[in-house]
Amino acid sequence: MLNLSTLNPQQRQAAETIRGPVLILAGAGTGKTRVITFRIAHMVERGIAPGNILGVTFTNKAAREMQERVNKLLPKRKTEDKANRPTICTFHSLCVRILRQHIDKLGYKKNFVIYDESEQLAVVKKILSAISAKGEKTDPGAVLAMLSKFKNGGESSNRVFGDPSVRALAEHVAKRYESALHACNAVDFDDLILLTLRLFREHPDALQACRDKYKFVMVDEYQDTNASQFELVHALTKEHRNFCVVGDDDQSIYGWRGAEVANLLNLEKHFPEVKIVKLEQNYRSTTTILNAANAIIKNNVQRRGKSLWSSKGAGAKILLNTYGNDEDEAREVVAQIEFKRLAYRIPWKDCAILFRTNQQSRPLETALRAANVRYHLIGGQSFFDRREIKDFIAFLKMFLNPHDDISLLRIANVPARGLSDVTMERLLGASHDRKGSVFAAMKNPLVTTTFQANTRKSIEAFVEFVERVQSELQTTANEFRLQTWAENFLNETGYFAELRRLEKNPENSESRVRNLKELMATMDGAGNAPTERLDNFLENITLDSDREEEKENTGDAVTLITMHSCKGLEFPHVFVVGLEDGLLPHTRSKVEGTMDEERRLFYVAVTRAMQTLTISHCGGRKKYGQLLPCHPSPFLKELPEDLVEHSDSKTKTPVAQDSGKNLFAAMRSAVS
Repeated sequence: MLNLSTLNPQQRQAAETIRGPVLILAGAGTGKTRVITFRIAHMVERGIAPGNILGVTFTNKAAREMQERVNKLLPKRKTEDKANRPTICTFHSLCVRILRQHIDKLGYKKNFVIYDESEQLAVVKKILSAISAKGEKTDPGAVLAMLSKFKNGGESSNRVFGDPSVRALAEHVAKRYESALHACNAVDFDDLILLTLRLFREHPDALQACRDKYKFVMVDEYQDTNASQFELVHALTKEHRNFCVVGDDDQSIYGWRGAEVANLLNLEKHFPEVKIVKLEQNYRSTTTILNAANAIIKNNVQRRGKSLWSSKGAGAKILLNTYGNDEDEAREVVAQIEFKRLAYRIPWKDCAILFRTNQQSRPLETALRAANVRYHLIGGQSFFDRREIKDFIAFLKMFLNPHDDISLLRIANVPARGLSDVTMERLLGASHDRKGSVFAAMKNPLVTTTFQANTRKSIEAFVEFVERVQSELQTTANEFRLQTWAENFLNETGYFAELRRLEKNPENSESRVRNLKELMATMDGAGNAPTERLDNFLENITLDSDREEEKENTGDAVTLITMHSCKGLEFPHVFVVGLEDGLLPHTRSKVEGTMDEERRLFYVAVTRAMQTLTISHCGGRKKYGQLLPCHPSPFLKELPEDLVEHSDSKTKTPVAQDSGKNLFAAMRSAVS
């Protein structure tokens, strides 16, 4: 029996309101995930079939955590049948599920591949090379970002593409881009949602099948939805109206990537009968921190009123420090972290340093290294961005679908097998002329006979290799192991040997080989047939947007993180650095009219702190080696004076190194 008495009155009301439209306004640290999981378990207890419940989140990590917590609350018999569990997944995963069943209605094959950013960029580069004037240089990343905004539509799109000439150019590039992907039976992340919407518009039977399955829909972090995600959930719910959204407009900080806070603010326009439940009791922070956060955010006029409170007591005042420059700031922040560790036994992992832009991490990292303080920078190179991993995934995608040009072109001559860049460019040109794939051109005698004998043999050998390895994959034996199959073809191609040859440092080369072998060990997961298992494996890799959070536990280390990346996290001791005009609020916000979002970003940073909050700004900051003057952020004036303790470090005399060592030795002795 589910025990709802463990919830506070507002949480319980949210969990028990299971029919009709509901908006759960969940302030920072108010137990949102707990409420969602109890609500799902309560639905099942009230007789709603688990298979009819859909929970949509923004990250795979959140979906996994929610699924695990729901499983613990439900009776075991309700979770043993995987096919009849509640569906808890991301927007993209949901669309993959729908498209795997119905995408053939749109002219794609069901074994479509999903392109990641590097593969999308490769397509854009090909388009630019065909349409750009000689000597003209265009940033493919900027074009890709433009395409994403154009495809997703909404207010942000209208602002960018209001000019008819700009819109015409965007339409032209988008058409070529879509055609290039379709030719490879590929889609990108945006397409997953947009094709699902197209499916719903053009094939009402597919929409009805989804509505019949997902009769109760919940969406987490609703303030982060963009125009197409908004359209998707409304298509599913506007008939049965069992639609629950959970979010906080005060934490809407992703407008720059298409999120529209209006989706949450204007919910009554679409669901006039919506019931609103506010969660305001915070279980994370002290009263001082929450009162400061409330004072900051009330300066935003367009918001749903709420006021966070806590029973944790007042706690320490917020410490506000001023430094001469960013290097002084970094050294002092590290010194304060070390003081907490030595004087109060506060481990490094309880401390986090938050900043507005990635460039701010450099002096901080330098100071942490100089003090021998371990740290974890969230946002470093992802495991999946390593060259050997990208090569391996390209091999897998090509064997699954040889007509995937992007994957084939990446590894056709890796390791070198006589297929030079010139050869591949000629084959690519032939594929364009014949409106087919590069692989189809490689198999066409009319194309291959135009090459010299040695090159023709290399092309034929490559085709034979692909078809042979592909046929091994398509064996019907379920006991066939993908791990062994993958190791065999990498050995046969000489890829492992190539990795060792290219790396001068033997330790680095073995690390690359180990990376591949560790990944291969995870290939034989869900699914029966080898191709099904490989499909699932590639899908999980491509869809996982939490790659940085998948890294192994970093142990006792200070967290360095941007304000945009810290949402959803909490730390006992938080240092917010660089509170200067031009950084927060960012210079762009004044031009673009996004000051409210910058204030929400500050609010999010403040509400990460559990016990202590230290904020700092500098009189000068280095840019290209030159110290430029800085001014305090106007947001600092919004902090109530009675909650803040000022400390002007410029009036302090630094302690001599020997004296400092003696002080720390005495502290060690005192706490040992």
